[in-house]
Amino acid sequence: MDHKYALKGVVLDAPDPRALGEFYSRVLGWELNAHDDTWVTATDPDGTTGLSFQLEPNYQPPTWPSQTDVQQMQLHLDILVDDLESAHRRAVDAGARLMKFQPQPDVRVYADPAGHIFCFFTA
Repeated sequence: MDHKYALKGVVLDAPDPRALGEFYSRVLGWELNAHDDTWVTATDPDGTTGLSFQLEPNYQPPTWPSQTDVQQMQLHLDILVDDLESAHRRAVDAGARLMKFQPQPDVRVYADPAGHIFCFFTA
């Protein structure tokens, strides 16, 4: 029997799920659904993909590029955009921090307000 699998979303830990959800909602233009103070979800306009944010009171932001003996990045979000410059302005205006190390000319690496790493790239 064949099984169908589809990734519905990703869950990120956060010290303030609502604030992080509001950040990604502004950056991506997605709808924000606050379930309670411990769980918030931002969903794309088609309702097919979501980013959820769960309360983690002991959250430690990752270090990138990685260093020994500190919290390592365990994943990052790759976000396809049609225009790097306008996406950059939108992210920074919403509270993203452009990372000092940029490994490729056609990719921009940022930290969100909680320190999670995400990238903008063009196809």
